[in-house]
Amino acid sequence: MDDWVPKTKLGRLVKEGHINSIEEIFANNYRIREPEIVDALFPDLRQEVVDVSMVQRQSDSGQQKSFRLTVVVGNGEGVLGIGVGKAPEFVPAIRAAEARAKLNITVFRRGCGSWECRCDDQHSIPFQVNGSAGSVKVTLKPAPKGTGLVTADVGKIVLRIAGLNDVWSITKGRSRVSSNFAKAFVDALSQTYRMLPPQEWITSGVTE
Repeated sequence: MDDWVPKTKLGRLVKEGHINSIEEIFANNYRIREPEIVDALFPDLRQEVVDVSMVQRQSDSGQQKSFRLTVVVGNGEGVLGIGVGKAPEFVPAIRAAEARAKLNITVFRRGCGSWECRCDDQHSIPFQVNGSAGSVKVTLKPAPKGTGLVTADVGKIVLRIAGLNDVWSITKGRSRVSSNFAKAFVDALSQTYRMLPPQEWITSGVTE
């Protein structure tokens, strides 16, 4: 990151150490326009490819093919992003999708919202949430410890990189479209930050 030359105000603030968390970025309504910003804040960010497809386009010079990839990035501790990249070769397509996922980074809450468990570990989600992308609609419900990830393979990839171990899911729509399926899961997890769970009322200054 030493050779990174920021091109935006946010990039300069992050590199100079004036902003050190994703929460500060969202609180100040900054928009992330450089993937290096996310690399600086989360050096341990992991990535997973959730969908690979070939795209064909007819041009004057003939038929052209390119790879279209969907990549999910996360740190397993409340940070998640998803992006789609396209390029004539596989590796550049991955890099494009990863960069897009970092620009789309979001935060979500982990917890234990299952009435059957009620432990203090952050192995699930704090409450039921809904998400959608295209025709796909998904409902995620907190599950007790030991349940596992009750969903399809694409959903398991998203939830694992998010650091979740026990979640129930209900899906409607064309879930065979893997990119929309993954986007719906990310959208659902992002909804956990639109409501403050009771466990955080005291720490947030909310009292009876």
